[in-house]
Amino acid sequence: MILVADSGSSKTDWILKLGDTELKEFTTRGINPYFQTDKDICKVLSAYDEIQEYNSRVKEVYFFGEGCTTPDKREIVSNGLSKVFSRAYISVENDALGSAYATCGKKKGFTCILGTASNVAFYDGEQVHEGVHGLGFVFGDEGSGTYFGKKLITDYLYDKMPAHVRKAFKKDYDINKDIVIRNVYQEPLPNFYLASFAKFLSSNRGEEYVESILHFGIEEFIKTHLLPYPTHQSYPCHFVGSIAYHFQDVLTGVCQKHKIKIGKVLSNPIHDLADFLTQT
Repeated sequence: MILVADSGSSKTDWILKLGDTELKEFTTRGINPYFQTDKDICKVLSAYDEIQEYNSRVKEVYFFGEGCTTPDKREIVSNGLSKVFSRAYISVENDALGSAYATCGKKKGFTCILGTASNVAFYDGEQVHEGVHGLGFVFGDEGSGTYFGKKLITDYLYDKMPAHVRKAFKKDYDINKDIVIRNVYQEPLPNFYLASFAKFLSSNRGEEYVESILHFGIEEFIKTHLLPYPTHQSYPCHFVGSIAYHFQDVLTGVCQKHKIKIGKVLSNPIHDLADFLTQT
């Protein structure tokens, strides 16, 4: 059995290949080695019946995850997976490579992640070449769910929202400074917490305030992550993640403005990723 995973801080999507054609899909909590130890990862996975049912029969695990950028971080995830899938070969790679496999296949192109976090990499058809981006939610993540969540929270707490928008936001969340500080500085997965506020944008489309935030954030992503590449107009730019998928109209407009050729836009790359891995 082959198990493929695409993971962010919010959730991890899994596809288990049971036979030549039979697949089983399920979702677990997100996994990120910047915020979790190998023991934490083992504990997360042990809570799901789908994994417990098949863990001893899985022969290969291919995990692509946010935060798996350095050998030590990949080792944390690998150790956690090995505790659960003790008989399996374990491969752990960065989510940028998984995104490239799902969108580019074996062709050259840019692969952009716009979900809880944001990042971009150039894929030469075999390897991913990451730039200086991907600085995390404190210094970077322009255009991501975390980015938009931070903007909404600060505007709300600083009373910068239009009155009617602020009223709607308060009805949905009813937060205060103490609640935010505790969740960001004292609780686990602060990026996931911040990104959870981005859904407010989806439910309030058409508001001038919301549209302005969306256009500015996507523009920031394009300017910061894509335009520095001299060849950004020479290859298709693919996008993966909930922000890219749900706000395609804004993304398309900004890309057209900068003459960027949009390729695939996937909310969830797990199916395309699993197809690539099991057919090559």
